[in-house]
Amino acid sequence: MITTLIILALAAVFFVHGKIRSDIVALCALVALILFGILTPDEALSGFSNSIVIMMVGLFVVGGAIFKTGLAKMVSSKILQLAGKSELKLFILVMLVTAAIGGFVSNTGTVALMLPIIVSMAVSAEISPSRFLMPMAFASSMGGMMTLIGTPPNLVINDALISGGFEGLNFFSFTPVGVVCIAVGLLVLIPLSKWFLTKKEEKNSEGSTGRTSKELAQKYQLADNLYRVYVTPDSSILNKKLIDLNITQNYNISVLEVRRKSSAQGRFLKTVDQKLAGPETMLHDGDILYLFGEFADVERFAQENKLEMTETNVSEFAGNKAPEKLSVREIGIAEALLTPESKLIGRAVKESGFRDKYKVNILGIERGGKYLLSNIKDRKMHAGDVLLIQGNWDDIAVMSKKQTNWVVLGQPIEEAAKVTLDYKAPLAALIMLGMILAMVFQVIPTVAAVLIAAILMVLTGCFRSVEDAYKTINWESIVLIAAMLPMSLALEKTGTSALISEKLVGGLGDYGPIVLLAGIYFTTSLMTMFISNTATAVLVAPIALQSALAIGVSPYPFLLAVAVSASMCFASPFSTPPNALVMSAGKYTFMDYVKVGLPLQIIMGIVMIFVLPLLFPF
Repeated sequence: MITTLIILALAAVFFVHGKIRSDIVALCALVALILFGILTPDEALSGFSNSIVIMMVGLFVVGGAIFKTGLAKMVSSKILQLAGKSELKLFILVMLVTAAIGGFVSNTGTVALMLPIIVSMAVSAEISPSRFLMPMAFASSMGGMMTLIGTPPNLVINDALISGGFEGLNFFSFTPVGVVCIAVGLLVLIPLSKWFLTKKEEKNSEGSTGRTSKELAQKYQLADNLYRVYVTPDSSILNKKLIDLNITQNYNISVLEVRRKSSAQGRFLKTVDQKLAGPETMLHDGDILYLFGEFADVERFAQENKLEMTETNVSEFAGNKAPEKLSVREIGIAEALLTPESKLIGRAVKESGFRDKYKVNILGIERGGKYLLSNIKDRKMHAGDVLLIQGNWDDIAVMSKKQTNWVVLGQPIEEAAKVTLDYKAPLAALIMLGMILAMVFQVIPTVAAVLIAAILMVLTGCFRSVEDAYKTINWESIVLIAAMLPMSLALEKTGTSALISEKLVGGLGDYGPIVLLAGIYFTTSLMTMFISNTATAVLVAPIALQSALAIGVSPYPFLLAVAVSASMCFASPFSTPPNALVMSAGKYTFMDYVKVGLPLQIIMGIVMIFVLPLLFPF
């Protein structure tokens, strides 16, 4: 028992110190429990197979898809419209919306779903996301008190009541308690978050000369020279490779992209395959070619090869509502500055080898403040020229690493990360809605609903690649929770939990029900700061029930106190999964939780000690 307490105390010290990452501290504590024989290896590693941990992984993927498809931006824009320019209204809306969802979905799931939405919204409103993320995590726990299924401790105390021969609680028995929690949370967090959580965003000193794809498109006026044609069944270029057609030489135009209908069917799955035009690209019936060049040359090419022209010009990168535009999903544009020592100086663009070596096209040249967009292939390159290049983001990123002859301006990898797959937003919304309904009506186990949703997000193309899906997972939070979950088992095995609970609670029975209620509440609250709220509720619920019966009063307010205090633990980042989920995203330290969460936790406890007996009399 003493060894367990020492390990727990040392872990708490290092958590507070903050110099070592929290997940590493948790792993060290876990290893110590194994080395001292307190836990077997299987017991110590049980946290990594815990359904909560697995669910968190899936929820990170679902949340990432919501961001990648632009769904987060759409939802956040609606909230922004309601809030106007008022930061206070925005804060209140974030709290209320999160709490409302948290009443029907697990607080962990609520935070994972809301996190990308809140970040996108805060960036749009030019407010630090840290102002909202911790309060949002707290609001999810407050909302969990609104219904029976809102948070695991609610189910634990309901089970304890039924096991003790009492009538169970119904779905909305918790709602009055939840309303009080949310009201107290709003009143306390509005000033505390303003004082302690408004962090200054670090300014990005790199890439200041880089422009976004939208800005580059406008700068070079790409729409003026961008056209679209369909390959018809009787076209002379049907089933031929671009290398055999020699379009650039014969017509002085460039084929930038080839799009063809995807084989996927259905309202939400129907989309197009997008390919950068290359020498080996084979043209099929119904393909859409995006051409860059003079209108007269494009028109001649279309007429001589029996192609169908569409709009006079095609929109590009500007984000307008045109039905078709040159996309920046996988393909983007950037600028490359030729250095004075470049071996390309004096060579014609067609001799640069950019397409063969790096699979990128040169669309234009900026020289002395002028933009050269016609007859590009025959233009000779000069020192100081800025080349407008187009290609897959990955290929542009490769070019940026080989900067002996040129310097790629901006940050192509970061630009690619900003691109949202807007056309997949309805599909992502449908998957998310299905997951929420499965959770609410318990059609299938919650963890299964989350994993199915995560897999569907990947399989249906809501990410550019599987690697992108993995990148959305916050492994620090996952490891932290997985490593801390077995700590409750260690405390239980050594008898530490039972001893602490019985000593603190048992000694207060003679002072009346209010004092005993306060003892149970703050004992649970203290334990939840070090072990999971569910484990704490399991340990304390039977003690609270017996204590109430021993002094001859109703057990309902005592068990409600266990549920509320287990869920309303805000002073530690690892006391509840929602707190851990936002730690990295909000760039919070352990002390941030103490500054904001501890006052809220104490005030919430004082209010609940007097409110619970009013709602559930002794």
